[in-house]
Amino acid sequence: MKQRIAMFLVAAAGMASLATVVRATPGSNTVGTVIARAGFADPVDIRVKLRDQGEVIHVAEAADTVMQQIVFGPGGYSGWHSHPGPAIVLVTAGELTLYSGDDPSCTGRTFGAGQAFVDSGQGHVHLARNQTGQNTEVWVTYLDVPPGQSVRADAADPGNCVF
Repeated sequence: MKQRIAMFLVAAAGMASLATVVRATPGSNTVGTVIARAGFADPVDIRVKLRDQGEVIHVAEAADTVMQQIVFGPGGYSGWHSHPGPAIVLVTAGELTLYSGDDPSCTGRTFGAGQAFVDSGQGHVHLARNQTGQNTEVWVTYLDVPPGQSVRADAADPGNCVF
């Protein structure tokens, strides 16, 4: 009996991990190129305050910083994901609409060329979309990326948006 229970638990764990993989939402028509990656030579303490939200993002001992160029083709999107630390995004061409996984109304916020925004990172699940017929280009600086790790973690669709 104990052997059957153990086999059942192993099978259930395997199915749960498979379900998580199946639910991940990769991007489409998007190309990202890492331009540079470096670790801080001296200890760095970073604080960013988002005035409208009253949120203070604090990175006590920043790890690697990564710079990436991302081009979203027409209709391209990032897939649901998060970042290990804050990300500073500069929109250099086109328009990018950002959707938050914790917004039940799925109301996007659109940023145009010449605008910048900060993503808090730290598990904030979101999706970026180019809803235009032209390319959108962004340059992103990711702060506090653990050495050797990715700048993004795929996330399951939170179910708050119909796309």
